[in-house]
Amino acid sequence: MTTSMVFGTIGFLLAAYSVIGNDSAQTLGTFISSNSKKVKWYWMWAFASVILTGTLLSGWAAGDIAFGRLDKIPLPKTFQWYHAAAPILLLGLTRVGIPVSTTLLTLSAFSSGLVLEKIIMKSAMGYAVAGVAAYAIWMLLHRFFDEKQPVREKNKKFWSIAQWASTGFLWYMWLSHDIANVFVYLPRDGVALPAMLGIIGILVAGLAHLFYTQGGKIQEIVLSKSGTRFIRSACLIDLFYALILWYFKIHSAIPMSTTWVFVGLLAGRELAVYRTFNQGKEIGVIFPMLVSDFLKIMVGLALSVAVVSGVIYFDSK
Repeated sequence: MTTSMVFGTIGFLLAAYSVIGNDSAQTLGTFISSNSKKVKWYWMWAFASVILTGTLLSGWAAGDIAFGRLDKIPLPKTFQWYHAAAPILLLGLTRVGIPVSTTLLTLSAFSSGLVLEKIIMKSAMGYAVAGVAAYAIWMLLHRFFDEKQPVREKNKKFWSIAQWASTGFLWYMWLSHDIANVFVYLPRDGVALPAMLGIIGILVAGLAHLFYTQGGKIQEIVLSKSGTRFIRSACLIDLFYALILWYFKIHSAIPMSTTWVFVGLLAGRELAVYRTFNQGKEIGVIFPMLVSDFLKIMVGLALSVAVVSGVIYFDSK
């Protein structure tokens, strides 16, 4: 095995683990938090695994395992040490609970400065759109019902089905965006079916660990937000998150940070919830929390720029 293959294999395995442990916790976090006391973890894991398998096999059958997200990011002729270093850095940040953008940090090792600039611009737009939309939507929803009030018995089945459906839709949309962060290490024209099934097996095993640990460190961010354990809140967060990802998917094939969208969505919703129920009296409580979340994603941005700068420097040698 050549040095290039070693770096590529290490990078792929660590990227797969980090993507499942970091971004997927943001996608599946509200689903886990609202169902953990009434549904066994392995049933939720089976549900997510079936969708993952179907999504990835559909992309493989269509001849585009990355769903168009890598069209402007070619596979390098040889893998270098920095291609493996990016997911190692991502893994370390995930372990301490920092919701860094997997897209920015991983793809920056493969992208030119121009492509990274486009990814950052699209991600920033996603953050802004998610924040404004969430604030407006939750201010409007408050006129119709209180998320924190118990669901009426006759409506429990509806909300349960709606939440699983919205989670499935979100999980599919997220995979079509962020699986590129793993498949960036693979040939752009696809892989053989046995290899694809092996890759799916690795990701499904990672999902098992995620559900068994109930989301890991990143889940703490989800649980810190108001009402994410309530089924209606979880359902609506997942639905609007998925719709935003869907909009940006059809808008442009350039990859974007789903982490930024997620943090923006929670920030807008959190502001609306506190303004609605506390008439603005508690803004001093949530402001530091929102600033902390924003600064954490800025850490990822700074590191991504540093990675690109390093790649350009070492490639010029």
